[in-house]
Amino acid sequence: MSVEKTEALVIGAGQAGLAASEHLGRSGIQHIVLERKRIAERWRSERWDSLVANGPAWHDRFPGMEFPGDPDAFVPKEKVADYFEAYAKLIGAPVRCGVSVTRVTRLEGRPGFRVETSEGIIEAGYVISATGAFQHPAIPPLVPQSAGIAQLHSSAYRNPGQMPEGAVLVVGAGSSGVQIADELLAAGRKVYLSVGPHDRPPRSYRGRDFVWWLGVLNKWDAEANPASEHTTIAVSGARGGQTVDFRKLAERGMVLLGRSEGFADGMLSFAPDLAANIAAGDANYLSLLDEADAYVALNGLDLPEEPEARRIGADPACMTDPIRSLDLRQAGITTILWATGFTSDYSWLAVDVLDEAGKPRHQRGIGTVPGVYFLGLPWQTRRGSSFIWGVWHDAKYVADHIAKQRGYLAYAPAELPMPEAV
Repeated sequence: MSVEKTEALVIGAGQAGLAASEHLGRSGIQHIVLERKRIAERWRSERWDSLVANGPAWHDRFPGMEFPGDPDAFVPKEKVADYFEAYAKLIGAPVRCGVSVTRVTRLEGRPGFRVETSEGIIEAGYVISATGAFQHPAIPPLVPQSAGIAQLHSSAYRNPGQMPEGAVLVVGAGSSGVQIADELLAAGRKVYLSVGPHDRPPRSYRGRDFVWWLGVLNKWDAEANPASEHTTIAVSGARGGQTVDFRKLAERGMVLLGRSEGFADGMLSFAPDLAANIAAGDANYLSLLDEADAYVALNGLDLPEEPEARRIGADPACMTDPIRSLDLRQAGITTILWATGFTSDYSWLAVDVLDEAGKPRHQRGIGTVPGVYFLGLPWQTRRGSSFIWGVWHDAKYVADHIAKQRGYLAYAPAELPMPEAV
């Protein structure tokens, strides 16, 4: 069997893989991009029907191409996928769809890697894992299937019509959980929402979207710390973009609960942290308003004041008298929707570049094993790393590093002149 050879191999053709392809191409590095399904597949088949981007079109894009239409709009998921397909054509990305990577190992006695795929063997000098960190839905082993409650992950949710009749418990109040809970409530469902610790930025303030504020306040470039790496952010671009307000959701009939922590005999128990979690989210919200106001004053910007943005409503009864345990059947809950994130899976990467937990060992995407790189990881280099525009800049750093490495490897010392005879 013949073995195909390439200088660099990119695994994954989502936003990370296409960004890598663009920068590799600009550096003249011959490469192949392998995608097991379609370009930007997760935007099409692993998101709910009404999902829109969480940032406006002018911001959540690559520098080389704008979204058509209103730059302040929040682009629907299918249009985001279409954008990436068009971008792949624009840059001439050498993408091969329908090809799965099953194993990557080091070549013996020489540099490079052996990549086993569903279409044969490829040898590559460099391998870039652009699969990100969101491969497998994470569902905590809290409620057994024997409880007789339908359970699904947010990645399997599509619309309210697919859900069994009855109330729904949504666990997780980040962007996905709060948007799905809001949609179910608007569809007339009884909704319970388990709220854990979170950040709650304003959707917009003083005429600027929060992504703009994070930019001018230099927060997108904040580096990771142990607390920030696991922060859940409650933000939404739905219905033109609105600030997430848990108190207003409660006013509409949603029942807020603390963090889910135990299950026994049909009863789900909750931590006594609901009020504290919402108060911490409020503090995060107000702190950004404070920083924005200070920035306006310091720079003399003519942005309209917005005092009403600081008005925090009264705590609803579900906060002042929180529910600590809930009989799911008695509450009429027929479905638990887990908006609890994802786990990574690098079982195919048989190279000593993962830690004991199976996570990449890297510095700014440069793996601890020479020639292995990662893209699309949360906080890979900064807060913006897992966002569309952020991964584009991380990909440039990775491609530049590969270009530097190939320069070192191409070096050959000149022969020293023979000494003259005495």
